Amino acid sequence: MPAPAIPATDRQDASVPDLSGHEDFGESFYLSARRNDSFGRLPFSRGSQLAGRLTEGQVSVLISPMNEKKGGQLRLGVLLSGGGRTLMNILDAIADGRIAAEVAAVICSRECKGAERARARGLDVHVVPYEQMPDKETYSGKITELLDAAAVDLICMAGFLSFWRIPPHYDGRVINIHPALLPAFGGKGFYGEKVHAAALESGAKISGCTVHFVNNEAYDDGPIILQRCVPVAEGDTVDTLAARIFEQECIAYPEAIRLFAAGRLRIDGRVVHVKQE
Repeated sequence: MPAPAIPATDRQDASVPDLSGHEDFGESFYLSARRNDSFGRLPFSRGSQLAGRLTEGQVSVLISPMNEKKGGQLRLGVLLSGGGRTLMNILDAIADGRIAAEVAAVICSRECKGAERARARGLDVHVVPYEQMPDKETYSGKITELLDAAAVDLICMAGFLSFWRIPPHYDGRVINIHPALLPAFGGKGFYGEKVHAAALESGAKISGCTVHFVNNEAYDDGPIILQRCVPVAEGDTVDTLAARIFEQECIAYPEAIRLFAAGRLRIDGRVVHVKQE
């Protein structure tokens, strides 16, 4: 539901257009701006300054929700460090029509089985080892550069074990799936088998998976999009519990991507509201 075009002239360091009447769009937007024969799209947050200068000729600005894909397929960037099961799940969901998307780039923190599987599918794969970078800022900058070059709409974490500092223009556009019902069994050090082992050791009777937005504040801390539950059965092992939860991950992650693509997610502080179809 984009707003009408808003004309502007000779704007330099201008404030964003009046957003009254567009509260349903939440805090994150795209400005699609046309000046003369040039066209560009700038991300911004409510109350921020334009992320660029508009200084020549007539400008038309179109406001639209940052998480609404208008036409074409959603372009995904996938970040991984391991076997690539989550990437394969996403590709299967694309192939069977559950989500209208394409994987535009795969970024791996090391050479791994996931990188091999992505290459075998003909995907654009980049291996960026953290230990080869002088510091976190340089590493994060390289990841961002690759995602920008691929013009991705949404970044999907798929077992990515290195730290990437999310730049402002990707706020609200990075999601992750975690194999537990956050906030339980989440945070730094909780990944893979360690999550399931902790759930079993705690005596929990229910576990599951969580798809959430990612922020720079803490691991597994962003607003929750959706969760799916499974019982913890008597006699479960790490492997049997992990297998039961992964079945639900194969449903949950594609569904979250589909909701994002449809523009049905709105972040309000810690809460994600899902708009009705």
